[in-house]
Amino acid sequence: MLFNSIQFLIFFVVVTTIYFALPHRWRWLHLLIASCVFYAYFIPIYILILFFTIVIDYAAGILIENAHGRRRKWYLVMSLVANVGVLAVFKYYNFFIDNVNLLIHGLGGGQAAGLAHLGIILPIGLSFHTFQAMSYTIEVYRGHQRAERHFGIYSLYVMFYPQLVAGPIERPQNVLHQFHERHEFDFARVVTGLQRILWGLFKKVVVSDVCATYVNSIYNNYEVNTGLTLVFASAMFAIQIYCDFSGYSDIALGTARVMGYELMENFKLPYFSKSISEFWKRWHISLSTWFRDYLYISLGGNRVSTGRRYFNLWFTFLVSGFWHGASWNFVIWGAIHGCYLIVGVWTKSWRRRLSDAVGLREGSWPDKAVNVACTFVLATLAWVFFRATTFHQATSIIAGMCTPTHWLNLRIQDTGVFAAMIFGVTTMLLIEFFYLRRHNIEDITPARGWLRPVLFSTALLLLIVQFGVSEGDQFIYFQF
Repeated sequence: MLFNSIQFLIFFVVVTTIYFALPHRWRWLHLLIASCVFYAYFIPIYILILFFTIVIDYAAGILIENAHGRRRKWYLVMSLVANVGVLAVFKYYNFFIDNVNLLIHGLGGGQAAGLAHLGIILPIGLSFHTFQAMSYTIEVYRGHQRAERHFGIYSLYVMFYPQLVAGPIERPQNVLHQFHERHEFDFARVVTGLQRILWGLFKKVVVSDVCATYVNSIYNNYEVNTGLTLVFASAMFAIQIYCDFSGYSDIALGTARVMGYELMENFKLPYFSKSISEFWKRWHISLSTWFRDYLYISLGGNRVSTGRRYFNLWFTFLVSGFWHGASWNFVIWGAIHGCYLIVGVWTKSWRRRLSDAVGLREGSWPDKAVNVACTFVLATLAWVFFRATTFHQATSIIAGMCTPTHWLNLRIQDTGVFAAMIFGVTTMLLIEFFYLRRHNIEDITPARGWLRPVLFSTALLLLIVQFGVSEGDQFIYFQF
């Protein structure tokens, strides 16, 4: 069930109305059933995969808490192997088979020696709820979270429908206790939640989906497009994926807030970052902090030699790229960002001296503008590998960006789509630059008078109806 669909609107209204009509003691069951319906709307049979890992991790949490010595670690390993095993089979098995077959063929084994694919479809959002489940057992093992004894509440922690298929990837310390707490109807909170939902829908259907129409037309015909066209389309994809994914997160946070639940922020204006390091503190925060806390620090983090620290950074982002998809393009994308961070640390003092030499005083507006622009360019170049379907396509697009022939000839394709895209992107960036850099969208609240939230929400709704793409395109990150 897509957030940008009429079906979800009806689902959300019905589920929320029943939620507040029910006594507190039955709300967890209502939300669990609703979450099962929400997930089963995609491929019903795959809900059994969630129940399998839920049972394993629920039992593992209690066993870890009650055990001592090495047995605690073995129970944790049991849980992690179960989760990673499911992820490996459904997401990476066919990728592994493809590469083994390629190796066999390259060694002269012939096509007949190849291994067969599994005829399975990747369960939607598998990487997200797998990582959320893993964070629970890890936190219980570390002593940061008590094991949840209520099986239904734990199941809801994994399956809570607003963030089930594309995050944020929550931690048990933030969410579990909220399912035990009573949430009364709060009109001001409902208003701010609905505003957040509208803002997310605006970014998805007015900006991202319109950008997708233009980007797809250019990338699908990259061989015949000019350098400037490829550069512009790649920049628009950077905007597309940001508005697609952060739009989903906004809708998830707003939906949860209407019912009284607070989820973690997943995006904080990443394209205003002044470095790649800062970019990853603002982009997909729930995932970047997950890898920081559970992989990077476990490898030694910054408490090791410089060379080992560089390896830890690069390896963490390599794994992050692989998390995004079973494709070498995603692995390369992650490795590129790892290299960005290493070079950023290595050249920090040199870049500061260069900026001072050309008169860019640290902290000044020109200095910030240059750093933001450079960060956006670097992120956009890496996004080419994320968006391209093959390594050849990615390298061809980057080569095309550098081809001088007819470089300045910008191909617009459909003028109507192009105009709508420019309008949507400009509107979004102006709102982010002049308001959201200093405030949250929830700051437009009834507490400061009714006019502002009413005008803002009405304007967003009119823009969504007038300019939004109505086909209900799937969110990009659903594939992960």
